[in-house]
Amino acid sequence: MTDDSTAENATDDGTGSADPDAEPVTDGSGVDAETLADRVADGELRLYELEDHADAETAARARRLAVERDSGVSLSATGDYTFPAESADSNVENLVGAAQIPMGVAGPVTVHGDTADGEFYLPIATTEGALVASVNRGCSAISAAGGATVRITKRGMTRAPVFSVADVAEGAEVAEWVQENEARLAAAAEETTRFGELQEVTPYVVGDSVFLRFSYHTGDANGMNMATIATRAAAEVVEDETPASLVALSGNLCVDKKPAAINAVEGRGHSVTADVTIPRETVEERLGTTPEAVAEVNTRKNLVGSAKAGSLGFNAQAANVVAGVFLATGQDEAHVVEGSNCITTVEAREDALYASVSLASLQVGTVGGGTDLATQSEALELVGFAGGGDPPGSNADAFAEVVAAGALAGELSLLSALASRHLSSAHEELGR
Repeated sequence: MTDDSTAENATDDGTGSADPDAEPVTDGSGVDAETLADRVADGELRLYELEDHADAETAARARRLAVERDSGVSLSATGDYTFPAESADSNVENLVGAAQIPMGVAGPVTVHGDTADGEFYLPIATTEGALVASVNRGCSAISAAGGATVRITKRGMTRAPVFSVADVAEGAEVAEWVQENEARLAAAAEETTRFGELQEVTPYVVGDSVFLRFSYHTGDANGMNMATIATRAAAEVVEDETPASLVALSGNLCVDKKPAAINAVEGRGHSVTADVTIPRETVEERLGTTPEAVAEVNTRKNLVGSAKAGSLGFNAQAANVVAGVFLATGQDEAHVVEGSNCITTVEAREDALYASVSLASLQVGTVGGGTDLATQSEALELVGFAGGGDPPGSNADAFAEVVAAGALAGELSLLSALASRHLSSAHEELGR
């Protein structure tokens, strides 16, 4: 429990440092945060019930005050945020405030994609010193070489329910029916969504279990919720028309937020690859090393070392860039697991360095989820692809291309730092 001084100084204005003589903040109906916090302390209300008795902002203040009293910890910084509390209703429960992460910007980097074509800034939210500087150096080298070429090779958000059957024969019967009736499943699934399109359903029979891996084009959304709701409708058709019985709407063959070889091979979200050819003199001037040295580090570290470790990612730091951009732009941060599923290749050519990254399962969206929050929306606007695209899906595609170029920049810079033995000195210089 907290001491009295904490309770007296706890926030009523969103900052944790309210004037004790100020009028209590209410929702306009006479309900104030202090009274609500008292009711929580008395056991009359639970934290999750506060929005039933006040507006979102007052509920957040009351919840913050109740937690401060109970824990003895001031949440003054947590309560100092810029977005309206009600705008986060679909993003979080039991709101008390916001976690603030420093955000830097790398670039601009020149990108030549099918959808993104031009120069783009890359917002990166991180607490790791030297990361933004590293990516920025890679962006400079890429742009000096004329830009990165980027292509999306596959797209599709997956959801894979698991069904029970009597035996293998019955499982094979269900799999055959699904393959013959994919159009019926598509019709049922697409009735639940304006933009989602079922692309394919792949059955897998494992003993008395049948997994159906549905893949959807989800427009500009990441599409997890869209895919889940659509798959539920399709699963009902499977149950009505076959002996299969739905056990779980997600059977882990999707695979969501877990490292998995199937995502590395079949892809999930956006499968996107980027490459660049950098003249030797640019490598020497901007990256401080040679094409041969970078190629050797990549082979021994990213390929041989990763293989020895049994890694699913054959790269140096793709997750660093993916995570930083995800946090900055309101993506589902847990999808960095799949976003690190990247292979980096490097080749020393006669007068140049060739480098590429191939991200098999980059899951991004420009609408929905956290993309509508204030700072995240600004970051997406900074990149240039906030909101829905025309045609649907074009903004998400373009955003994925820019992220891939950023990942390539990060790989080039870190590999070069290792090749020139400057990694530790860079961290020391930046005080990390």
